[in-house]
Amino acid sequence: MSDPVRILLLGGSGLVGRCVLEQAVGRGNVRLVGLARREVALPPGARMEVHLAPVAGWAQEVATIAPSHVICALGTTIRKERGDQAAFVAVDRDLVLEVARLAKAAGARGFAVVSSVGADPAAKSFYLRTKGEMEAGLARIGFDRLDVLRPGLLRGARSGDARPLERIAGIVAPLADLVLLGEQRRYRSIRAVDVAAAALQAVCEKAAGRFVHQHDGIARLASKWQRAGREHL
Repeated sequence: MSDPVRILLLGGSGLVGRCVLEQAVGRGNVRLVGLARREVALPPGARMEVHLAPVAGWAQEVATIAPSHVICALGTTIRKERGDQAAFVAVDRDLVLEVARLAKAAGARGFAVVSSVGADPAAKSFYLRTKGEMEAGLARIGFDRLDVLRPGLLRGARSGDARPLERIAGIVAPLADLVLLGEQRRYRSIRAVDVAAAALQAVCEKAAGRFVHQHDGIARLASKWQRAGREHL
């Protein structure tokens, strides 16, 4: 039996990050190591070594962890940053790229990141432009394998982050998804648990290169991860 994939998890306290922890329960082929500024609550059955440090100390921590792969679910919101676009960019673009460079220097071969449908460095939308710039920066770092997950609206229960409009959208999304056909399918909503499963499967894939996964691609990766889990029951 081969050694488990040593994965640095960033954003473990967020919606997708928590789902990554849940999806990794009982899976001997992966070993998660978290890096965060504050304590990360672990779901039942989850086991993860967590390194706590202010961002200024992350360089040393990443070097110590020396991951082979990274799953990055880091992200904030304009609301959390009280409308400060520079503060948003500092997390969703700059911090992601800084940790990616640190991980590459520490020997990481693969990087999977949660981005957004419509991400484009030339987008008129500030949010999508920031995500696109982040993706472009990652492509220049030179990982053996880079997986960019571009989900639409994420469905799932968030902890301590009230987003009334997003909750309403999550209720009506399954019906709205039915009219999103063809090229528009990429805008369909998706469960956060499926994005998490897709990220885990992506870092276990062997093929090298840069891969961009829209809605259907995320669903295929998630299905592969979940199917493998059932086979080991």
